[in-house]
Amino acid sequence: MIKLTDYGYTETTLPAGLTPGRVTELQRDRYTVITERGEVAATLKGSFYYDVGKADDLPCVGDFVFLQYNESGTSLIAELQPRRTKFSRADFSGHSAGYAKTIREQVLAANFDYVFIVSSLNRDFRVSRIMRYLTQATGGGGSPVIILTKADIAGDYSHMVEEIQQNAPNVPVHAISSHTGFGLDDLGEYLQPGKTVIFLGMSGVGKSSLLNALVGDEVMAVSATRTVDESKGSHTTTHRQLIMLPSGAMIIDTPGMRELGLFDAEEGISAVFSDVEELFGECKFFDCKHKTEPGCAVKAALKDGTLSKVQWERYLSQKRETRYVDDKAAFMRERAQWGKEGAAHRKQVKRRAKNK
Repeated sequence: MIKLTDYGYTETTLPAGLTPGRVTELQRDRYTVITERGEVAATLKGSFYYDVGKADDLPCVGDFVFLQYNESGTSLIAELQPRRTKFSRADFSGHSAGYAKTIREQVLAANFDYVFIVSSLNRDFRVSRIMRYLTQATGGGGSPVIILTKADIAGDYSHMVEEIQQNAPNVPVHAISSHTGFGLDDLGEYLQPGKTVIFLGMSGVGKSSLLNALVGDEVMAVSATRTVDESKGSHTTTHRQLIMLPSGAMIIDTPGMRELGLFDAEEGISAVFSDVEELFGECKFFDCKHKTEPGCAVKAALKDGTLSKVQWERYLSQKRETRYVDDKAAFMRERAQWGKEGAAHRKQVKRRAKNK
């Protein structure tokens, strides 16, 4: 029998007739859930679609759930358990011609302990992109770790590591090679029994190769691109899934994201750019806009070089984006509520007219 506690499950009050499990895979609306009786195929119970509170918060990989177990067919996920941590992004549904019909939170994974932000040491290396992942990861909980892949073909990458450490001084950085094994032993401190790690990064940065190296087998297909252009990678993961390592740690592998839309990121921004926001308290005026006001600590730091212009621009960019997304999402929720109230009113008017 499988011990669900090995998958991070904590004993809790179990509703009558339901079985606990953890979501290990999601493909469209089909779930794979690990239970003490083994893996089962599952779909959502109808209440997830018709209950307004549930419809906006569907289970994802890593979630703990209670399900109606069916030993001879598809089981039904009945309840979603509270999350310890989560990684989410802004989902611009219905985006067309620069206009998003809705903006909602899309939770990609849950209940992890560490976030491996994976970037390759090639021409696609971007500190600004890493910082965006870092902001969203920090806001959702879990401890971020930056993994720089393809160290065996990168040449001298010390300046890249230094640039990251300057911008994120409190975040561990590891340069590794999945093909030679360089640096993999250093990841052992995170890959402990019962711990869950989520892999995040763009397509082709080497997440699948790293997972194969940690498992010790080719559990994920990897396209043979290195013989063509060793600086490039190839997207191979097509859906999110949780995989158990020989060490007893678990990896949540995610498809590469072309872009990461920040969602509810204020807390993450404050944590990642704490050195920037600490300056605000040193300004002469508490409502300083950091533009033309005298006694501005930000302007002084930019002038003497203690705050880089690049770092300040990254901070402002993320603040603008999250403010736009939060305001837009709030407006969309209000408009949806107006629509529901209007529809209910019209239905009531028709009913009264019919009864006259």
